[in-house]
Amino acid sequence: MQKTTPTDDERAIRELIETWMTSTKAGDTQTVLDLMTDDVVFMVPGQKPFGKEAFRKTAEEMKGGEASGVRFEDESDIEEIKIFDNWAYTRTRLRVVTIPSDGSPAVHRSGYTLSIFRKESDGGWRLARDANLLTVEK
Repeated sequence: MQKTTPTDDERAIRELIETWMTSTKAGDTQTVLDLMTDDVVFMVPGQKPFGKEAFRKTAEEMKGGEASGVRFEDESDIEEIKIFDNWAYTRTRLRVVTIPSDGSPAVHRSGYTLSIFRKESDGGWRLARDANLLTVEK
């Protein structure tokens, strides 16, 4: 079987995902927001789809102060990536641990995400749609 070399677009999308993960751990909400289209839609179990502003609000609330904030640990494995002109999707296996700074028990979630990216007029890729199917580990 012949191994293929990643394209520039594939490398850019992988870099976007890595930047997202690193920025989330660092609490850098603005960088994460810059990785999204303005019309982004997130879908998670048990909630109505929501957009960029709701994401921002939740991210800022989770940062909180020293006593109320959370810290994240994650593992991400892109299992599939396909690119079609100015659109792409990834299927990713993800594990996220949310660790409250107030000493509450950590929450472990894992599962898959299906993410759709759009190449914008500036040539950069941004997240346009995201279906996050993570569930609490038992």
